Amino acid sequence: MNISVPRRVTAVAALAALALGGLTGTSATARPAEAAGVAAAPDISLTAVKQHLTDLQSIATANGGNRAHGRTGYKASIDFVKAKLDAAGYTTSLQTFTSSGATGYNLIADWPGGDPNQVLMAGSHLDSVSSGPGINDNGSGSAAILETALAVSRAGYQPSKHLRFAWWGAEELGLVGSKYYVNNLPTTERSKIKGYLNFDMIGSPNPGYFVYDDDPTIEQTFKSYFAGLGVPTEIETEGDGRSDHAPFKSAGVPVGGLFTGASRVKTSAQVTKWGGTATAFDRCYHSSCDTTSNINDTALDRNSDAVAHAIWTLSAGSTNPPTGKVFENTADVSIPDNGAAVTS
Repeated sequence: MNISVPRRVTAVAALAALALGGLTGTSATARPAEAAGVAAAPDISLTAVKQHLTDLQSIATANGGNRAHGRTGYKASIDFVKAKLDAAGYTTSLQTFTSSGATGYNLIADWPGGDPNQVLMAGSHLDSVSSGPGINDNGSGSAAILETALAVSRAGYQPSKHLRFAWWGAEELGLVGSKYYVNNLPTTERSKIKGYLNFDMIGSPNPGYFVYDDDPTIEQTFKSYFAGLGVPTEIETEGDGRSDHAPFKSAGVPVGGLFTGASRVKTSAQVTKWGGTATAFDRCYHSSCDTTSNINDTALDRNSDAVAHAIWTLSAGSTNPPTGKVFENTADVSIPDNGAAVTS
């Protein structure tokens, strides 16, 4: 981007009904969540998300210390994510574009099924700046939506809406990849996207809990989730319009997302609210120290679960009994109340 945690929110069913009304034009009372057979989102394994970050760090280390557009580390990152999605049953495609004289890549992954005229999309940029490996910015968002996509597969999730995930290239050069995608979508295809969720920096070491102030249904879905955890939120302002939701919003697509802060300094009031210190939310923003040691585990865990909650709630559907290994981590995070970063 230019404490033990409770795992479930009791208001999932009510929120799902709200989502159905807000994003499809159907009144919530006419189609209650219970009648629609809506399933609660699974718990997203922090261990699995952090393993993705470790893998992205290894890719950067093996490729000059970064995963920037036009560098070998970025293409290796795309290949890494694509291989996992292909194995999980997604239909993936690479979209190429040119920026600054180099080929860039967007990775698009579609989960089979769901109404093709009602698409719910989630995305994160996968590129780093050239000065570092980009583990919080934005390995954190990329890893969270990757693990959520894999959870969709493990659960055999059958949403009412069609699910699409995206990993964007060249965001750090001015949202190049996401702009290219939106600008090259035919108008009819663009109109099918009923919501776009963006996740850019969700594991900042001195975190805040910010929710995008955009589509009211998406915004309330996130706010209600965090309220269920007893975690206060604020409206995101530092990165407004500076990440990959901006092209979608400009095209009239409802957008929303989460953010834990970048270079701005946490205020004393925010320290009282969230813990941490009155320093930058991410002191390693766009720096070489944005490594796996630059992640707050509690923030990453809460936000990863919020990603899955929003996708399940806003897409609505049913779940088949999962097969194979299913991750659960009902009490896998406990860190000091001062909000200090937990290093890996």
